[in-house]
Amino acid sequence: MTQGGITGHGQIHTIYFRDCKVLTRSLLMSDAVWFLYMIQCANGHLYTGVTLDIERRFKEHQIGGAKAAKYLRGKGPLRLVYNEAVGSQSDALKREIAIKRFPRAKKLALVGAYK
Repeated sequence: MTQGGITGHGQIHTIYFRDCKVLTRSLLMSDAVWFLYMIQCANGHLYTGVTLDIERRFKEHQIGGAKAAKYLRGKGPLRLVYNEAVGSQSDALKREIAIKRFPRAKKLALVGAYK
């Protein structure tokens, strides 16, 4: 190819530009690290969620806008009490389901070990 173009399989792409071949690693969503987090409401209830950006997501919950979880609206002040890097979105969702099934005492023990 003389004009330019991209071919690729999986995460490695070959970019052709003016007869030069350059290998690059694509930044796919699968490369991003997902996080699991827990927020404690003023009434002591715990909310568990997953996100790519904990700081942004926590601010959305605090503001209580359209992107905030309905469960958290009006239950402030909110405190971010736990987070962990999980890996892929699939792994994060699986971990979220597992933690949501924990009894409250086990969730609090997780939060206590985190502090």
